[in-house]
Amino acid sequence: MALTEQAAAAATVPTQDGRGSGAAAEGILRRQAQRESAARTYARSLPIVPVRARGLTIEGADGRRYLDCLSGAGTLALGHNHPVVLEAIRGVLDSGAPLHVLDLATPVKDAFTSELFANLPAGLAADARIQFCGPAGTDAVEAALKLVRTATGRSGLLAFTGAYHGMTAGALDASGGAPEVRVTRLPYPRDYRCPFGVGGAEGARLAARWTESLLDDPKGGVQPPAAMIVEPVQGEGGVIPSPDAWLRRMREITAARGIPLIADEVQTGVGRTGAFWGVDHAGVVPDVMVLSKAIGGSLPLAVIVYRAELDVWAPGAHAGTFRGNQLAMAAGTATLAYVRENGLAERAATLGGRMLAALRGLIPAHQCVGDVRGRGLMIGVELIDPDTGAAAPGLAAAVRQECLDRGLIVELGGRHSSVVRLLPPLTVTDEQATAVLDRLADAIPAACRRPH
Repeated sequence: MALTEQAAAAATVPTQDGRGSGAAAEGILRRQAQRESAARTYARSLPIVPVRARGLTIEGADGRRYLDCLSGAGTLALGHNHPVVLEAIRGVLDSGAPLHVLDLATPVKDAFTSELFANLPAGLAADARIQFCGPAGTDAVEAALKLVRTATGRSGLLAFTGAYHGMTAGALDASGGAPEVRVTRLPYPRDYRCPFGVGGAEGARLAARWTESLLDDPKGGVQPPAAMIVEPVQGEGGVIPSPDAWLRRMREITAARGIPLIADEVQTGVGRTGAFWGVDHAGVVPDVMVLSKAIGGSLPLAVIVYRAELDVWAPGAHAGTFRGNQLAMAAGTATLAYVRENGLAERAATLGGRMLAALRGLIPAHQCVGDVRGRGLMIGVELIDPDTGAAAPGLAAAVRQECLDRGLIVELGGRHSSVVRLLPPLTVTDEQATAVLDRLADAIPAACRRPH
């Protein structure tokens, strides 16, 4: 880029106070579209340029303010720029501590590990090991799969329809829709659109029975697997909570057959579902927990925690140059402690229950709302064609746009991208929650009036 072009580009950046013009924002978005990959996602549906943020609120370069119910896809347990997180980061920066340490021991890492272990399910924390992985949740999934395959000497995997475990090759193999033959697909119970057509406790019982029968059938075509991997709540799959009794049954089935159980808590962890970990609702203790997103306090961090008996891999069996992120560990320690000390998991359960009840109240008046479901502050609203009951991705996209027009950021998920997802920070106030509900309730009928 020529010097004059660089100067022109710099001139469109908002001033230090975070305020800019619509033209500045348009210029940044235009250059992004010209320079960035076609694989970009959120930027396509959310054409905003964030320049300032605090808690639930984002301010764009054009001066508009938004209520952020995406929260970094569930990463921001305390919202944007929480004071305890900023203080922790500044503390490391001001201390002169090294910022890059590979996997060396540091006081910052020791504090993070101690706080994390203090919050783990007791049955796991008593004899656990931790592996620091690459910076993203998908890296931790890869590590978990490598761990159990090394420990068991087996290669197969049990996963569930609708699952999402990341975007790297092994994680994609375990996600719904992937063709990898080493992965056996099992039914994930759902009340709405139950694969057995019954829903409820009976649907969950049939799903468990199917799993048990398949594993024990000598002609079932399933070799003893290295592990079962499960999300306590399927997020990208459409915000589908696993029934507690069913998850306990999965634990019983795997334990009886010597199959390690991996809980993918990347999005459900750190209070999001109304308990510190998603598995806590069912009282299940997995053999491996995959953790990322909120544990880094908004910065990149991913780990697996697992039973010591599985720790049989050799030095260097799984590594990553940036697995020693000191700033993320400090931010993560502060976040974990704040959630614990302030009862934010319990707060998420209470407020999430109220939000779910309010949203379910929309169903009688809006035939396009097929289902409202979730757990804690992990909420989904499924949009349907009122004439056929089929998923309505076009309508869901219209609702997302109407929300954005009203200053509310939401995203979509589910099998057909027809589920509007809400992931507000655990620090959201009652007043802010009401504002979120009001804007969404206004956006739905407005979207129904639009052609799509």
